[in-house]
Amino acid sequence: MEIYYNVVRDADGLKAACAELAGVRSLGFDTETTELDPYKGDLRLLQISTGAKTQVIDLKPFRAKGDVRTLPELQPLRDLLSDDKVRKIAHNAKFDAKWVRYHLGCELGGVYDTYLASILISAGEGERRHGLADVVQFFLGRTLDKSEQVSDWAADDLSISQIEYAARDAAIMPEVLEKLEERIQADGLADVLRLENECVMPIAEMELNGFYIDQERWREQLAKVTKAQEKAGSELQDMLGAGIAQASLFGRPEINLDSQAQVTDALVNLGIPVPNTTRAWELQPLAEKYPVVAKLLEYRGVAKAMTSFGENILEFVEPKTGRIHADFRQIGAPTGRFSCSKPNLQQIPHEDVYRRCFRAENGRKLVIADYSQIELRILADFSQDRNFIDAFESGQDFHAATAAQVFGIAAADVTPDQRSFAKRLNFGVVYGIGASRFALMTGLSQTDAENTLRKYFATYPRMDEWLRMQAKNVLTERQTRTRSGRLAKFRFDEGDRSSVGAAQRYAKNMPIQGTSADILKRALRLLHDDIRGTSAKLVNIVHDEIVVECDAAESESTAAKLDSAMRRAGEDYVKSVPIKVDIHTSDEWTK
Repeated sequence: MEIYYNVVRDADGLKAACAELAGVRSLGFDTETTELDPYKGDLRLLQISTGAKTQVIDLKPFRAKGDVRTLPELQPLRDLLSDDKVRKIAHNAKFDAKWVRYHLGCELGGVYDTYLASILISAGEGERRHGLADVVQFFLGRTLDKSEQVSDWAADDLSISQIEYAARDAAIMPEVLEKLEERIQADGLADVLRLENECVMPIAEMELNGFYIDQERWREQLAKVTKAQEKAGSELQDMLGAGIAQASLFGRPEINLDSQAQVTDALVNLGIPVPNTTRAWELQPLAEKYPVVAKLLEYRGVAKAMTSFGENILEFVEPKTGRIHADFRQIGAPTGRFSCSKPNLQQIPHEDVYRRCFRAENGRKLVIADYSQIELRILADFSQDRNFIDAFESGQDFHAATAAQVFGIAAADVTPDQRSFAKRLNFGVVYGIGASRFALMTGLSQTDAENTLRKYFATYPRMDEWLRMQAKNVLTERQTRTRSGRLAKFRFDEGDRSSVGAAQRYAKNMPIQGTSADILKRALRLLHDDIRGTSAKLVNIVHDEIVVECDAAESESTAAKLDSAMRRAGEDYVKSVPIKVDIHTSDEWTK
């Protein structure tokens, strides 16, 4: 592929290049940086291409004149990059958007992310890779040389091969878009791709903002958790001791508490009917009857917290900000849900001892909001079950109402245990739970579990009908969609009951969980636009929860903006059930 490019190194050249590009509605876009983290490196090149010609802008000469974030000579470039009317075709656009935002001080407008488009087209089949070279190979049938990707981009003088490499990556983007768009339109994915593209900048901004962590508090809680682990481990050793065949001549017998085989043997020797594995959800029903099982679950919970959320978390604190800037993957699951790493802020334990360590900086507040029972509301809207919808429209406690129906009592007489039972039932249904799994979760007999589910579905017959239809349709259509049009495809062996059952459960859950993800992403874009120019900053998301930090004086107005954005997003996708948002302001990330 022959590349026609122009290298820009001065103000006059930049002004001319931007003027030439301003009338083009769709541009390939890429960057070259000296590091992967914008806080640790420099933005060296920006490549902007019509496809026929690429402008390669070298920021090194400009950086010698001052701060490129405010340098007047770069204003034409900022105007071009932030213009929503000019489409920027980028691969993994979040990366480029972060560097543009941090180093040039402007947003990247009009994003079209070919990485996200490729993932949506694959529809969760998971067999393709989605790097730029992989996408070019798959859709264009050509090989894209990426050998210069790891070259020295901080060099005083870049080589011709580096410049050509950079220009080529941007120049190919319009052609990649053309091929992707054919599939996007054919597969009915235009709306969901628009949703994803509009979410790129809010997520880039959130990662740059980071979440402040009080390191002293974190170390204090670690000391407490360490003591709790030692205490729980010692107590568990005592309780399991009677289940060890041979006691030690020198005192209490010791077993490896992290060995599933040794723990299982000890439990069996104590006469406890342990299931085939000792996963938490299978042991939970035994915890009320057998204190040693409850202690085992307690020990494992503390041990997992120490492994996943120990001193290692502080390694991710950026010295320049005192904050953790985690990596959020926008389509982290086929449902469209986010995933998070480096570290995983979505799995920080709910206990206050952990979450209070994440707080607002002095003079600021956290505004914390989450959707109330959003997946159940989505299910009600999908199924159009009148009893289901009425329960939400009445404003009553939905789990208590379900408990009243299942146990045949008045809502006022429902006990906390009965409400908890109904809550597990409600959310189990969302995930396509069957009688066997429900029996394991609750400790009910198979017969009682079947009767409970029968009574539940008799209360919500249209919901039962919708779930059955989902399970039936997947056998013939082999696909399902969320409200935005997000697509999931299924491959399974019709002769394999286990494979069929898994597909049917997923076909029930994916439209619900995926629509919840759609709603969150829409809310993030609306919020991003609403808080622009204020002190408010998006700092974290956890599935249906949004955390914003702002000046204390703006906490009330920020809460109103967050509530409005989340409600409007929900109402875009859920029409027949009211959307409820629980919101509060705090110094810390606590309920």
